[in-house]
Amino acid sequence: MGDKPEIKNYRGITLIGVLSKLFTVVVFFNEWCYEDNAILDEQQQSGFKNGFLRADEDCRLEIKNRLYVEFIGIIMQCGFAFLEAGAVRSKNVTNILIKNVFDSFVSGVAYWLIGYAFAFGEGNGFIGYHNFASYELPEEKYASFFFQYTFAATAATIVSGAVAERCEFLAYFVYSFCITGFIYPIVTHWVWGGGFLQRGQDYGGTIGHIGYYDFAGSGVVHCLGGTSAFFGALLLGPRIGRFHSESKKPVQIRGHSIPIAALGGFILFFGFLAFNGGSQGSISKEGDGSAISISVVNTIITASFAAFSSMLINKSSFFGNRCWSLLITINGALTGMVAACAGCNVMYTWGACAVGCISGIAFHFWCWIVRSLRIDDPLDAVAVHFGGGSWGVISVAFFDRKEGILFNWNRRSGMYLAWQLAGLATITTWATIASVTMFGVLKLFKLLRVPEEIEMRGLDIPKHNEPAYPVEAYGHGHTESILQINHEIGPVTVKQSFVKANGVPNAAYETEVDLGPYEHPEVARTLSRISSNESIQTKNKTTSLQNNDVSCNGVHTTEVISLQNGQDIEAHKSIFLQNGEADVRL
Repeated sequence: MGDKPEIKNYRGITLIGVLSKLFTVVVFFNEWCYEDNAILDEQQQSGFKNGFLRADEDCRLEIKNRLYVEFIGIIMQCGFAFLEAGAVRSKNVTNILIKNVFDSFVSGVAYWLIGYAFAFGEGNGFIGYHNFASYELPEEKYASFFFQYTFAATAATIVSGAVAERCEFLAYFVYSFCITGFIYPIVTHWVWGGGFLQRGQDYGGTIGHIGYYDFAGSGVVHCLGGTSAFFGALLLGPRIGRFHSESKKPVQIRGHSIPIAALGGFILFFGFLAFNGGSQGSISKEGDGSAISISVVNTIITASFAAFSSMLINKSSFFGNRCWSLLITINGALTGMVAACAGCNVMYTWGACAVGCISGIAFHFWCWIVRSLRIDDPLDAVAVHFGGGSWGVISVAFFDRKEGILFNWNRRSGMYLAWQLAGLATITTWATIASVTMFGVLKLFKLLRVPEEIEMRGLDIPKHNEPAYPVEAYGHGHTESILQINHEIGPVTVKQSFVKANGVPNAAYETEVDLGPYEHPEVARTLSRISSNESIQTKNKTTSLQNNDVSCNGVHTTEVISLQNGQDIEAHKSIFLQNGEADVRL
C-alpha cells in the first residue's frame, strides 16, 4: 500500500535533485574560477604582471563568463519542456517531453557537424564554409560554440510547441535537424557571422554606415522560429476538435496542468536574463558591465509591462474573456522578453516600458490572426515569438537612445528603420521558403502527421509505450465511490464559460458536448464496454454485487454508480485497470 506514494516522491526528489546538482556544478565552477583569479592576483603581486599575463587573465575571465551564462541559458530547455508539457493533454505529455529532450541532442549533432560552420566559419556574405565538425576550430572558440548552440536549440524548440499533439516523431527529427543545422545558421551568419546584414552599407554624407541590428536574436532566433512554427502548424492542420465543424470558430482544448506550465514560465523568465545579458559576448572590456546590467534590467522591465498589458487586455470585455488569466500573463511576459532581445542594451528603461506595453498588444493581435486563419497553435508560439520578435526588431529603430527616431529625427534614423524592416523581411522570407519546402516534402510523403486514431487516443502509448500518468501507478488500496449521472440522450450538454460582454456565449460553445474528463484511452474503452450491456443490463433491471465485493488483486478499487436513462440505479464495482482490462464481478 505504501509503494505507490513512495514512487511519486522519488519522482519529485529526482527532479529536485537534478536541478540542485546542476546549480551545484555552476556554483563550483564559479568558485573555481575565482580561486584561479586569486592565484593570478598573487602572481601579479609577485612581479609577474605584464601584458601577456593580463591578456591571459582576460581570456580566462571571458571563458568563465561565457560558460557561466551558458549553464544558465541551457536551463531554458527545461523551461520550454515544462511549459509545453503543461499545455498539452495528459495523453501526449511523454511525446512532447521526449521532443524537448531531443531538441538539445539533435541540435548538438546538427550544429556541431555543419551548423556552426555555416554560421561562424570563414565564408562569403551569405554562408560560412569552414570548421565543419569543429575541424581547425581554435580551442578558445569552444565556449562561443556552446553559447551559440543554446540559441540554435531554442529556435528548434519554438516549433515543437506549435505542432504539438499531432506531429509524427520522424518529422520532428527532420525539422529539428534542418532548422539547427541549416536554416537557423544561415541567418546567424547574415547577422552575427559577418554576413551582408551585419556589414550593411555606407551611404556617405550625413547618413554614414547603416546595418541591421539585433542584439540577442529577436529576429534571428524568434522571428525565424515563429515563422517556421506558423507554416509547420499550417501544413500540419489543426488538432481534431479544435475548430467547430459548422461555425469554424475555435473551441478551447485545455492543457492538463496549469501548475506545470507555470513552472516552465518561471524557468524561462530566469533563462531569458542570461540569454539577453550573455549576448554581450564579453565581460572584461570597458563598458561590458554597464551593457550587461542595462540589458538585464530592460529585459525584466519589458516583461513586467508586457505581462500587465496582456492580462488587462484579456480582462477587458471587448478583446478578452473578462478573466484574470495566468497563462495569458505568462505568454505576455515571454512576448515582452522576446521583444527586448533586439535592443535591450541600447534602450532607456522608459523605452523598455513602452516596448513591453506594446508587446502585450502584439501578442493578442497575432493570437487573433492565427485563430482567424484557423491555424492551431497549442502554445501560441507564433504570437509569442514572431509577434514579439518582429515588434522587437522594429522597436530598436525608435527607442535606440543614440540613433533611434525618437531621439534623432533625420535621414539616418529613417534609414535605420528601413534596414530593420529589410532585415525582418529577409529573415521571414528565408524562413518561409525553407519551412514550406521542408514541411511540404514531409506532408507529400505522408510523414508529417500521425493517423487520426492515434491522435484521438494519444501519442504516449502507441508511440512510446510510456504514459506520463499510468493508471496503475495511482491508488491507495481503499474503495472510493464515484457518482456518474448520464443524461437521457447521452452526455450532458454544457455551455462553456467564454462569453461576450452581453453575457451571450460565443457561437462555438453553444452546442459543444462535455465528453467527460480526459482519461487514459484504455479506461475510457473499458468503461464504455461495461456501459454498453457487455457486463451489465441497463434497461429496467437492477443488479447487485455479490457480497458487495470485487476481486482486485491488490489494485485500486473504484465503485461506479450510474443513473442510466432515468432508470433505477445500477451499481457495480470495477478496478480501473490491470494490464488494460477491468476485472468486474457482478
